[in-house]
Amino acid sequence: MLVLLPPSEGKAASGRGAPLKPESLSLPGLAEGRAAVLDELVELCQADEEKAREVLGLSVGLRGEVGKNAELRTAGTRPAGELYTGVLYDALGLATLDAGARRLAASSLLVFSGLWGAVRIGDRIPPYRCSMGVKLPGLGALGAYWRTPMEAVLPEAAGGGLVLDLRSSAYASAWKPKGEVAARTASVRVLQSQIVDGVEKRSVVSHFNKATKGRLVRDLLSAGARPKNPAELVEALRDLGYVVEAEAPARAGRPWSLDVVVTEIH
Repeated sequence: MLVLLPPSEGKAASGRGAPLKPESLSLPGLAEGRAAVLDELVELCQADEEKAREVLGLSVGLRGEVGKNAELRTAGTRPAGELYTGVLYDALGLATLDAGARRLAASSLLVFSGLWGAVRIGDRIPPYRCSMGVKLPGLGALGAYWRTPMEAVLPEAAGGGLVLDLRSSAYASAWKPKGEVAARTASVRVLQSQIVDGVEKRSVVSHFNKATKGRLVRDLLSAGARPKNPAELVEALRDLGYVVEAEAPARAGRPWSLDVVVTEIH
């Protein structure tokens, strides 16, 4: 099982370990792409703070993020699983998983990133600010930039099992599973069900979508679940108490679509 996650804007304030060692990161096939993005991002942030803020879409109050980017090569690092602190990662609670679930997380979770392309949760990286929606002056839109290297690397990383895609649309643009890999890929959205005047109404949730996805991954890891395909994933989630509606693709070589239906959001 390979679980594709978005990163989070929320990150630990600082690293606490040795500086970045690019050669130590997983998925070495992305190394050239990472180096190019890192070089341009650091140069941009060292040369012109105002331009960097504009390119990165940062408010004046977040200008300190530009300074962090300028020091990426010498800043302390943390494992990616500790660095990201947003809603999904809070609900996932990697630090409180048991040993078996942590091992499964290390081998199955893959976090997409505008700067790094994708990393595993054990990869040590410094705090940074560079979303997949950024358009760097030299490299262009990062979602498009990463497609070619991702297409070369991700099918092998996916192996022969399930691909569970929990990415937001911006990060999903960097790699879209195709062919045989797509056929064993399941994308998930979270819907809230409410009864209004005796009629069920469903709506897509945003903030709580992330929390539900975090809990869903945590429950799969804690149960030691290793579904091999979308049908087995649906069965595993239902066994864990989730209300899941699945739609098989109309044509071969397309991902499955899964709706996880919740009545309470928290």
